[in-house]
Amino acid sequence: MKDYTRIAKKITIVLFLVQSLSSAGFIAIFTVNALVGAELSGKPGLAGVPEAVRVLGQAFASLAWGYTMERIGRRRSLAMGQLVGVIGSAVAGGAVIARSFPLFLVGLVLMGMARASADLGRFAAAEVHLPAERGRAISNVVLGGTVGSILGPLLVGPTGLWAFRIGFPELAGPYSIGLLLWGMASVLVFAGLRPDPRDVGRDLARLNPHTVPNLGRTRPLSGILRQPGVIVAIAAVVFAQMVMVTLMVMTSLHMKVHHHPLTAVSLVISVHTLGMYAFSIVSGRLTDRWGRGPVIILGSGLLILSCLMAAPSAQLLPLAIALFLLGLGWNFAYVAGSTLLADQLSPTERAKTQGFNDLLLGFAAATGSFGGGITFAASGYWALGLIAASLALIPLGLALWWQFRGRVAPSAPANPPQP
Repeated sequence: MKDYTRIAKKITIVLFLVQSLSSAGFIAIFTVNALVGAELSGKPGLAGVPEAVRVLGQAFASLAWGYTMERIGRRRSLAMGQLVGVIGSAVAGGAVIARSFPLFLVGLVLMGMARASADLGRFAAAEVHLPAERGRAISNVVLGGTVGSILGPLLVGPTGLWAFRIGFPELAGPYSIGLLLWGMASVLVFAGLRPDPRDVGRDLARLNPHTVPNLGRTRPLSGILRQPGVIVAIAAVVFAQMVMVTLMVMTSLHMKVHHHPLTAVSLVISVHTLGMYAFSIVSGRLTDRWGRGPVIILGSGLLILSCLMAAPSAQLLPLAIALFLLGLGWNFAYVAGSTLLADQLSPTERAKTQGFNDLLLGFAAATGSFGGGITFAASGYWALGLIAASLALIPLGLALWWQFRGRVAPSAPANPPQP
């Protein structure tokens, strides 16, 4: 008999490492995308276009990866996704050297596709665990973002200097990071993600049928999306993403308006990133111990508190605290919502539904970024904070309703039998 505990541990470690490598590459290129956009286009007003294009590429690719993962498995799809990132990095770096803005945007689309693939890895970790451990499994993968958030920015300067020394534009250097790290991630997935998480998840479902809704059935996506638990789960992650991006992207500009130095802006964003990733282990364990609904409620409450704290603030300390709480609230809602979604699906429903979830997640990020900019320009940071807080009321209300109705996932017994 297979040792599913050992297999699950190995798969989770591999996915954590992949998330670490992928996020480091992503954050490195994110650091310079706006600078490259402004330089290659010759128009500072187009500086935000590359990131918008990347986000849209990531959003649309999420659904495609979902269906691909169901057909050819998680291992081959994740490896393919990271290879797409390698190609995207090469294209983008070449575009910087050739000074081609359209070609640069093509590279950004490909890197967005790679990011979408890596993010779906959290669900692969969930399906190789029984429900009582799914929150921790997802949070352990999300924790990889902490490594990426530290490693990625540290590599930008040295690679830029290296590119300059060998005769290339300095801004081409950071794209070599993605080429290297996504290449390493692809090899790691292909070699280490055995057996395929899809097959392990199906075995666990067969051995523990009481933990899986609709075992042996595959509902159409439209039917799945009408289920209360699915609605609550998707609303939790989508609105948490929208609230977080809406406030985060405009905080730097808000601080610049109030004459904060770049070091202060960097400190606030670093503290925010710390809140987003560093406490993933806590959120995962709370999700498994308290249940999905209470942690979504806690995360939504933290999002509201952070927005209301940030709205009237212009000083460094309150902004730093508010942005830390914003990241922490996002993490709680994201981990608990992703876990709740995994609970609601049979093995053959998982990939397509989770891909659709991340499609909406990408749209939420784009909407938050675009809408946040318009709101900030029209009404200021105060109004932006209040609007973001009101958006966080939606997952809070739905999670409270979920708890009040007592609709806990049928797959979350305290001590499920082991295979």
